[in-house]
Amino acid sequence: MNGYVKVGNLQIASKLYDFICLEALPGSGVDAGRFWSDLDTLIHEMAPLNLSLLKKRDELQEQLDDWHKRNQGKSDISAFKDFLQHIGYLEPEVEDFEITTQHVDDEIAQQAGPQLVVPVNNARYALNAANARWGSLYDALYGTDAISDEVGTERGAVYNPKRGEKVIAFAKDFLDRTVPLKNGSSHRNVVSYAIVNGKLSAALQDDVTTELKDASKFAGYQDQPENPTAILLKNNGLHIEIQIDRNDLIGQGDRAGVKDIVLEAALTTIMDCEDSVAAVDAEDKVLVYRNWLGLMKGDLSTSFIKGQSTVTRYLHPDRQYTSPAGEAFSLPGRALLFIRNVGHLMTNNAILDKDGREVPEGIMDAVITSLIAKHSLAGNCRYLNTSKGSVYIVKPKMHGSKEVAFTNKLFDRIEDMLAMNRHTLKIGVMDEERRTSLNLKACIRQVKDRIVFINTGFLDRTGDEIHSSMEAGPMIRKNDMKSSRWLQSYEKSNVLVGLSCGLQNRAQIGKGMWAMPDLMNAMLKQKDAQLRAGANTAWVPSPTAAVLHSLHYHQVDVKEVQDTLKQQKMHDLHTGILDIPVVEEPMWTAEEIQQELDNNVQGILGYVVRWVEQGVGCSKVPDIHNISLMEDRATLRISSQHIANWLHHGICTKEQVMLTMKRMAGVVDSQNANDPLYRPMMDHFDHSLAFQAACELIFEGYNQPNGYTEPILHRKRIEFKSKIRQEG
Repeated sequence: MNGYVKVGNLQIASKLYDFICLEALPGSGVDAGRFWSDLDTLIHEMAPLNLSLLKKRDELQEQLDDWHKRNQGKSDISAFKDFLQHIGYLEPEVEDFEITTQHVDDEIAQQAGPQLVVPVNNARYALNAANARWGSLYDALYGTDAISDEVGTERGAVYNPKRGEKVIAFAKDFLDRTVPLKNGSSHRNVVSYAIVNGKLSAALQDDVTTELKDASKFAGYQDQPENPTAILLKNNGLHIEIQIDRNDLIGQGDRAGVKDIVLEAALTTIMDCEDSVAAVDAEDKVLVYRNWLGLMKGDLSTSFIKGQSTVTRYLHPDRQYTSPAGEAFSLPGRALLFIRNVGHLMTNNAILDKDGREVPEGIMDAVITSLIAKHSLAGNCRYLNTSKGSVYIVKPKMHGSKEVAFTNKLFDRIEDMLAMNRHTLKIGVMDEERRTSLNLKACIRQVKDRIVFINTGFLDRTGDEIHSSMEAGPMIRKNDMKSSRWLQSYEKSNVLVGLSCGLQNRAQIGKGMWAMPDLMNAMLKQKDAQLRAGANTAWVPSPTAAVLHSLHYHQVDVKEVQDTLKQQKMHDLHTGILDIPVVEEPMWTAEEIQQELDNNVQGILGYVVRWVEQGVGCSKVPDIHNISLMEDRATLRISSQHIANWLHHGICTKEQVMLTMKRMAGVVDSQNANDPLYRPMMDHFDHSLAFQAACELIFEGYNQPNGYTEPILHRKRIEFKSKIRQEG
């Protein structure tokens, strides 16, 4: 077959075959002949099982639809639970247990801190995220609305000393709260720092010296003890570095010569192959895999123009210090990296099976990303990703424990195939589908020897909530979902189930994304609630946000929170989770309905046009009020499903939605007017593949498997790429 290489019963796209043979396999310790033979066997064993799981999803959805049609307008949760148990949707309770995962890196098991999720096919973003382990607090404050832009302290192209003063005051107050000095002294009044007899000494005015209130928070320094250039402190498991340089522009104006305060921020980063990536064929997948290989081998780099200069970005080295006892040591300079594979749904034409069918993309991802990770395990790399010999794979969009069991079996097979010890491949189970939320304990039990992560995700989970209950009635407005009973119960259940299964000190319990990257002041005021709910990690949209979110982990001792939560008795949270967010008698005005449509449609078009026509899977998309939001396929799923639900129940009409689509196309066109790659939709509705994709996502949303957007997006992106080749 043209463009493919036949290997056994498989046909491998030439680009993928060459990448694996010439780049991924050499140095991995895996024999090429055995790899291809084992892959052939694995695919033909596991692909049929994957397909049967997808058929089960469809069968259950049909049964749910039938139930809701027969019981619409009724709210008998007890009867609904009985029905769900009868069809196997709600699984039997499992006995108590604790996970036994071994060889987990401290960034996951012991430390609590921010987590980034970034599209791995974008090398610049991937490197920025990997390097976000450490970040400047001064820069994060100065460059965002975390510090107000009141008159005289505005941000601008030239450094504003008045704004700088506010930044430094904020940072010194942070030090006073987090690593206070004795006797109520303030870091603002320190004129010099030194290390004396293994302790941090802070000289104040009038020859007065003081020390840290808690001497154990002093962790190390750089250069000479009497004149250090960096002071390393530690609080709640996270490091703080006070950088000193009296010749620096900032340092020369500081009493103690402090030029910056650098915080340990993104402890972990998820390199994403899934929701934030637009990868539809072998060409796209090779880019994904090649960047992951570069990260694992430590040689990934990228160059770009910034101003008048060319900047080349690499992975940061480790950071070197001297301990209080005078011994040299280092700390990781990079975040610990997870790789998020795709879910069970999609196939990809990069590999065809013996019958010429596309193979499940999730199986392909698991095998190839694990093969690539062997370079780090084998030491064939500039920097080790893990000190414990583990590979961390996040698996999204699994429905119930049987799908988790399938993934566990797949990982077993891959470990055997790649000569890895059992449970080298660790798993992160994303709790973002209702069958998983309701059966989370059973899901965790299936991977109790390899699980290192669970989390909640408002967007995908809401998309599934809408589609699962499509026939139950019209859904409440999208923003009202955040205060709904089912969502609160789901968020609480995730943490309590995780703690009851022994995830504390072994795994991460995570919370979702702050989706407004330009609203950092609001994030500082609100996102600490996720820690107080028991999460030891939470997603942030940028390295800057990671630095600012790390402040919350100094304010809140997550271990203490989790210790308190573990004492709570588990109540029946199923009832709350099953409280379907429908409106029995809609009372919305025409204006409110149109407002909801405008908001949803504008977001859909703004995201889809970049996905289909530029291959951008995640980006800042301005909403209808021109507030930038981080959008990916999860946001698209909830918006498209919400309109599909309202259409189905007659809240709006197809004609009304289409008029809204065309009007909002003009808004999106104007928002992208300065993008030279952008193709306007207005006056091109019959030819714009992006506009057609957005329409199909809404008008065919009822029929999409579990409300997922990938089938339509992939098909339209492939069509667009073909169109460009023909035009070129």
